[in-house]
Amino acid sequence: MVGGACSLQLQPRLLSSFVGNRFIHSTQPLNQLFGYNSGKNQVSMQLSRTFSGLADLLFNRRNLDVEPNRRRKRLRPGKVSPHRPVPDHIPRPPYVNSQKPIGIVSGPEVHDEKGIECMRVSGRLAAQVLEYAGTLVKPGITTDEIDKAVHQMIIDNGAYPSPLGYGGFPKSVCTSVNECICHGIPDSRALEDGDTINIDVTVYLNGYHGDTSATFFCGDVDDEARNLVKVTKDCLHKAISVCAPGMEYKKIGKTIQDHADRYNYGVVRQFVGHGIGRVFHADPVVLHYRNNDHGRMVLNQTFTIEPMLTIGSINPVMWDDNWTIVTEDGSLSAQFEHTILITRDGAEILTQC
Repeated sequence: MVGGACSLQLQPRLLSSFVGNRFIHSTQPLNQLFGYNSGKNQVSMQLSRTFSGLADLLFNRRNLDVEPNRRRKRLRPGKVSPHRPVPDHIPRPPYVNSQKPIGIVSGPEVHDEKGIECMRVSGRLAAQVLEYAGTLVKPGITTDEIDKAVHQMIIDNGAYPSPLGYGGFPKSVCTSVNECICHGIPDSRALEDGDTINIDVTVYLNGYHGDTSATFFCGDVDDEARNLVKVTKDCLHKAISVCAPGMEYKKIGKTIQDHADRYNYGVVRQFVGHGIGRVFHADPVVLHYRNNDHGRMVLNQTFTIEPMLTIGSINPVMWDDNWTIVTEDGSLSAQFEHTILITRDGAEILTQC
């Protein structure tokens, strides 16, 4: 639900869902990595040779004036309402109100029996919240109204909405409509008949995060969108099916890309899965495309898999809000996500009802 910062005044952001490259462990401030050219409405990388590998993964321009998609209105920002309050008795994650830069914590999230049970509880709540959020999707409802309902259900269950305040994110859920790849900020825009929307829910309960997302249909959605969503969901479940102790992480990316390629869909590279548990984002960085990562899964480890597929360009463009990521050409994008636990028999999906 978070991304890199690209604007005149750059703020620290975790380059992960989030950035697909292990160089993200750098402590170098983002405002030393990016340069902005207001005349050309572009963002360029200013990297040392050490960071040159990021150039192939990070977007290097931002342009909101791309040719509109002929079949649907191009997504535009709406009005964002004020932060919603969280009762004082609900524990906050350490990053809330912290001045420390956010980032991926080194080392995997591996749990004992108590930790596993806590992960199951937080994952189950995240799944229930997501299921409820999906029932709200209909023409005329605003994404801000979805955020309000999600926020209320989370705090009613004694949990904290993990995105709220994470690196300055202003809302309790991410709502990514149509060409929005990820990290859409809920606002005053009303959903329209034929829209697709990814809702990304993360809850912090009893000291553990549960993270999940799904793409929903709003009204009468065309076959092109329906097929993209189906294939994206299939990619996630095929990837989960290959997970087991000792398996290389790169098997996930190969499985996803092999299936997407059969339908000529693009796989977004810049945003990745991640370890999750007591911290929101930890190792491993889970790439959703073919790669040469030789890291291996371990027993009792938890992480997310969250492929993002597109019909057209896989190049991401960031809005001026420093969060919302859309496809460069306005083509549709879809995403599904689960938090999984590596077990002796393979993988257990923690974020299902």
